[in-house]
Amino acid sequence: MVEIKKLSGSKVEMKISVAWDEWKDSIEKAVGRFAKEMKIDGFRPGKAPRGIVEQKVGTRALLEEAAELAIQKTYPKILEKEKMDAIGSPRVEILKLAEGNDLEYKIVTAVIPEIKIKPWKDRIKKVNANFQNKKIEVTGEEIKKELEGIAASRTKFVTVRRAAGNGDNVILDFEVLRDGIVIENGAGKNHPLILGKGVFIPGFEENIVGMNENEEKEFELKFPDEYHEKNLAGKAATFKIKVKIVEERQIPEINDEFAKSLGKFENLEAFQKSVEEGIVKEKKQKQQEEKKKKYLDELMDLSETELPEILLHEEIHKMIQEFEGQLGMTGIKLENYLSRINKTRDDLENDWKSQAEKRVKSALVLEEIAKNESIKVTSEEAEAEMNRMMQYYKSIKEADKNIDLKKLYNYAQGSLTNEKVFEFLEKI
Repeated sequence: MVEIKKLSGSKVEMKISVAWDEWKDSIEKAVGRFAKEMKIDGFRPGKAPRGIVEQKVGTRALLEEAAELAIQKTYPKILEKEKMDAIGSPRVEILKLAEGNDLEYKIVTAVIPEIKIKPWKDRIKKVNANFQNKKIEVTGEEIKKELEGIAASRTKFVTVRRAAGNGDNVILDFEVLRDGIVIENGAGKNHPLILGKGVFIPGFEENIVGMNENEEKEFELKFPDEYHEKNLAGKAATFKIKVKIVEERQIPEINDEFAKSLGKFENLEAFQKSVEEGIVKEKKQKQQEEKKKKYLDELMDLSETELPEILLHEEIHKMIQEFEGQLGMTGIKLENYLSRINKTRDDLENDWKSQAEKRVKSALVLEEIAKNESIKVTSEEAEAEMNRMMQYYKSIKEADKNIDLKKLYNYAQGSLTNEKVFEFLEKI
C-alpha cells in the first residue's frame, strides 16, 4: 500500500506499507550479510545461524538491516509503478518495524518536475516567419578581412639585425618588480611579443621599440587604475627587459600565387569564392543558433514549473566542471582564476544560479515537447552518436578508461532528441 503526497519544491512524500510475507525473507538475507562480516568459531563465513548472529549484533540492528534490504527491493518497484523519476538521495524514515508485522516506512524524495506549457505553436510560427525573411549577405569587406587573417596566419618570421619596430616580433626576457621584489607571475623567459598590438600595459611596447638584439633596458611604468589584478591597479612597477631576438614578420601577398599555395585553388578568384562560401556557412550556423535560442525564449516564457534545488545544484556543478575544463586547456587552474578575480567557488555558484535555472528549464521544455509530440531517438541512432563522440579519443581502450559509457549514451540520446525537437519546430 502506498500513500503519495506532493510537497513544495518538486518533492513527494510516500508512505509505504510492505506486507510481512513480502519482507520476511529480508531477515535471513540480513543474517547472511552480518555473518559474512563476522569471524565466528566453528562456522564458515556467512554460515553462522541467526541466533548467534542476533546475539552479537542485537535484534534491533538485525531488523533495521532487514528493513534496509526490503526498502532497496520495494522502493524502485514503486517508482516504476507510479512512473516517478526520482532524483538525488531520498530521505527515509522507518515508521513501523516489528517481526511478523507489516513494514511501514516513509520516503521524501525530489522528482523531475512537471512542466506546463501554454499553447505555443503560434509563437513558433512567428519566429519561423521572422527568420525566413532574414537574408544572409556577405560584404566585400568581410571577405577582405578573412583573406588578411588567413595570410597573417601564414606569416614567416625572419631574424633581422636592426632595431625593433612596430609590427616586429621580439623574443624577450622580462622581470616586473615592486619594491625590488619580482611580483607573482612577473617574470618570463623567451617570451614572444608582436609590437604594436597593445597586449601589455600602456607604455610597455613603446619602450621596446628601438631596442636591438641582446640589448637590456630598465624602466618604470604605472599599472592602469582598472587593471584586472586589483593589488596592482594604479601601482608603479619596475620593468627589466632583455631583447634576445628581433624578427621581421613577412606576411604573404594575397594574389594568385598565394591562393595556389593553399592547395586546390586555380587562382585568387576561386579562393575568394571558397572564403565567401565559408562565411555564408558560418553565418547560417550562427543564425540557426539564434533561432534555437529564440525558440527556447518563447517556450520558456509560456512555461511554468517548480525546479528542485538538487537539479539546480547538479547543473551548477556541471557548469563549473565545464568551465574548469576550458580553463585547463589554457593551463589555468580554477583556484588561481578565482583568486585573480577575488571570488570563491560559492560566489561562482551564486553568480551562475540564474543561468543554471535557464538551462534546466530549457531541458525540461524540450523533453516535454518531445514527449507530447512522440519525438523519439532509436537505440541505433543513440549508439551511432555515442560512437561518433568517442572518436575524439585516441582509442577505444582510452575511451573505456575515461568515459562513463552509460552517461555518454544518455547524453547522446538527449542531444539527438533535442535536435529532433528543433527540426520539428522549424517545420511549424
